Amino acid sequence: MTHPAERSRDGRGWFERLAEAASNVTSSALFMCFCVALVVAFVAVHVSGLGLSWQLLVGDVMTSVNLLLLALLKNSERRAEHAVQRKLDSIAGALLEQREGGRPQESAGDLRKAIRMEEEL
Repeated sequence: MTHPAERSRDGRGWFERLAEAASNVTSSALFMCFCVALVVAFVAVHVSGLGLSWQLLVGDVMTSVNLLLLALLKNSERRAEHAVQRKLDSIAGALLEQREGGRPQESAGDLRKAIRMEEEL
């Protein structure tokens, strides 16, 4: 199974766009307030002594949010890792061409593309 960043034709598939949008939402102050409210609800349900079904409901919601955030974090990590590797490959290629007396324009073009890679992935 290939990584989504490596198998999409135009650089960004539907999952990458979804992960990017979700990453923007989850890094907002509004989402932080939602998480704090969820933790407060979890504590309030336990302190108030509500039934087990309420405790399980709040716990299940927290677990679901946790799993979704884990998937988003892993996707973001892999895209960043892929972009860094492409940049390092471009720099190494440019240095190798310079040392061997090749055409630096070709490596310079690869390096320019790699610098903008985060926007594509």
